[in-house]
Amino acid sequence: MTSQPPPSHDDTRDLSRTQASEATLTWEGWYALHDFRHIDWTTWHTWQETARHAARDALQTYAEQSCACATRDAGSTAFYSILGHKADVLFLHLRPTLASLHALQRQLDGAALAPLFKRAYSYVSVVEVSNYMFKPGTSPDDHPEMHDRLYPILPSQQHICFYPMNKKRSGEDNWYVLPLEQRRSMMRKHGQIGRAYAGKVKQMITGSMGLDDWEWGVTLFAEDPLAFKKLVYDMRYDEVSARYGEFGSFFVGMSTPAQALLSL
Repeated sequence: MTSQPPPSHDDTRDLSRTQASEATLTWEGWYALHDFRHIDWTTWHTWQETARHAARDALQTYAEQSCACATRDAGSTAFYSILGHKADVLFLHLRPTLASLHALQRQLDGAALAPLFKRAYSYVSVVEVSNYMFKPGTSPDDHPEMHDRLYPILPSQQHICFYPMNKKRSGEDNWYVLPLEQRRSMMRKHGQIGRAYAGKVKQMITGSMGLDDWEWGVTLFAEDPLAFKKLVYDMRYDEVSARYGEFGSFFVGMSTPAQALLSL
């Protein structure tokens, strides 16, 4: 799907950048909700066909309404079937405001299918581009290529991998006391590893300081799931990850169109 022209940068979200420390400068785009759910098959098998039909209709309505926004340049939504025991389904939403994400969450929780979709895990964050890669004092308007990163349409790759992460604050391994230029240099080397996977893996970084328990969420998209393993393995040997990285649980799944979600 081709991305629509993004909205202009919202200066009200800059939070007095001219007075902020250069170390904290970031550019923000869509807010993100990774909504992981378990499917309660036991409940499903106890329902009569009338209740099942109502649940299917509710899920179809939810899917159609949440996906339609991508054509209106108001965000993006995609669904994924998750492997393993941590969750069964991921509803991934990008929207301009937290209120929009909250409305989607409440719509799912209040629909006829709500008893089937038990919360497994969630992550709230905002699409972020760090100033490490750009000159101080610049803005997204100076880098038009950044708009697709800040306001993305979720890609169509077959597989997804999501994990949260922190930068360490432990003794001598404290990322936040390093000089800016040292951090900038390490992040550029770190980014070179990711660029080696261009065409194989697409990446979306979302910042979550003050929004969730971890500091960043990393969402990877690829046709070949082995690309996730190779990319993360390569990055483990880079100093940014090896010395300063802390990682949460990994969730891996497959893209599931709305119609396939109904067939579950």
